[in-house]
Amino acid sequence: MEALEVKNTVIWSDRWRLGALSREELMNIGFISVIVGMLFLMFHLLGNTVENVSSRSAFTWMIARWGDKESFGADYSHGFLIPFVSLGIVWYKRAEFFSVTKNVCVVGLYVVVAALVMHWLGAKMQQTRVSLLSLILLIWGVPLYFFGWQVAKLLIFPCAYLIFCVPLNFLDALSGPLQRVATTMGYAAIEGIGIECERVGNMLRSQYFNLNVAAACSGLRSLLAMTALSAVYAYFTQKTFTKKWLLFLSSIPIAVLGNVGRIVSIALVSVTSGQQYATGLHHDWAGYVFFTVSISLMIACGRLLNINYTELVKSWQTKVFSNPS
Repeated sequence: MEALEVKNTVIWSDRWRLGALSREELMNIGFISVIVGMLFLMFHLLGNTVENVSSRSAFTWMIARWGDKESFGADYSHGFLIPFVSLGIVWYKRAEFFSVTKNVCVVGLYVVVAALVMHWLGAKMQQTRVSLLSLILLIWGVPLYFFGWQVAKLLIFPCAYLIFCVPLNFLDALSGPLQRVATTMGYAAIEGIGIECERVGNMLRSQYFNLNVAAACSGLRSLLAMTALSAVYAYFTQKTFTKKWLLFLSSIPIAVLGNVGRIVSIALVSVTSGQQYATGLHHDWAGYVFFTVSISLMIACGRLLNINYTELVKSWQTKVFSNPS
């Protein structure tokens, strides 16, 4: 059997066996493997130049930040999934990678040099994040040089998506504003559904509950997760560049609304079942409320963006004027 197909999609082909590859293809695979190995060693051995650290590996540093529960790094617990999503997108687009024209692009060499300079600057400044960003640029620049723009264009999103892996500490500054926004909107929503309460700073108080919208409840972690999720959803569901960005940017207010829904759900459970249960078991599982609200809003926004409003208006006009009665 030369190829295995599922719904007209080739899953495996004998053409991909090592024994079926030409000498030139084997040399290319070997050369690419050497480049990948050298990049791995460079960032594994010289990626983290901070003094008095246990590891010089940028990868070890990044993975430690993903699992860090004591600092903002906990907001990047989704980082483990990001590389697999990027690889999945490349696999999904594999037919396009094989079909596009390939040629050497000198611009790619400049990108590679710029990325190496960026890594050097990151090492000198002891900024591991800068080195990791330079690695992402290298992952995109090397195929641009060897295979040309058509291949690199297909890799723009999978490579850019890897940025969600990198813990960017300046985003921690958003925690305070998000905390205040969540408290203000949560207060308005709770009052709007008829539950009397007062706001004191980041506290919401009533005869049923005393809720403290702490920094951990600001929604920053949820915002980062939703932007990562909405980026993939927009990439696959929206056809134009503008619509992709509109849906991606809409993830910010969507995440805020989802977090407000989470706060309101805790208030409602406090009224019906008591604060101890609401701030205990329900609080620990209220993330499902957030994602239910946020994903529903994300899908709704995607559907609204995909509507052909010109055709909709024409259809409406036809129905109205064809039935004057």
